[in-house]
Amino acid sequence: QEVRASPAQRCQTTPLLLFHHVHVVAGAALPPHNAPVLSRIGSTPIPVPPNVTLDHTDVALTVTGPLGTASVPLHSFIKLDLETPQSITVSIEDEAFRNQRAMWGTTRTHIANALTGISTGFSTPLYSLEDPRGTIAMKLGYSHTVYVPIPPWVDAKVETPTKIVLSATDKHLLGLFSARVRAYRKPEPYKGKGIFIGTETVRVKSVKKK
Repeated sequence: QEVRASPAQRCQTTPLLLFHHVHVVAGAALPPHNAPVLSRIGSTPIPVPPNVTLDHTDVALTVTGPLGTASVPLHSFIKLDLETPQSITVSIEDEAFRNQRAMWGTTRTHIANALTGISTGFSTPLYSLEDPRGTIAMKLGYSHTVYVPIPPWVDAKVETPTKIVLSATDKHLLGLFSARVRAYRKPEPYKGKGIFIGTETVRVKSVKKK
């Protein structure tokens, strides 16, 4: 005589199998679970120009060159390898901590910018479709002349009546000052007029006529 199990008994005796879809690439090696996390930007060595000297302490890296001096603050977990005078290698204490990984590439970029700024400097061209007069006075289409005070750490040079080149050793501060100047007359999309930074362009829109 055939004996049938009740639904409750079938639920207790039938194993539940779960299948996960796994995509396997032929020839690809799977990394170990505890593999170290590397930063592509942070682990790249930084070339040191020959006309730059470095002073490393536990809290900062001081860069001295022909254009002045810059100091890059360092966290306690940032490690610098200065064994070779031609390059700097940045590393961190423990790759398992997210805040250390986040500051790894950022610190490397700050050091690279300081080396470039102190050795050769940065320059940002500003283009205006109006007629700027001098380095601190600009005619931008308003009823008055716009006067922008130039900080002492910025070198402004008028190459053409519609082009001003700003130079500085600090890339971050130079970008902030360029953005402040641009804010006086941002490029508008209908006539294409305004202050442009570098290779910035604007797509001109057609005016809708009724």
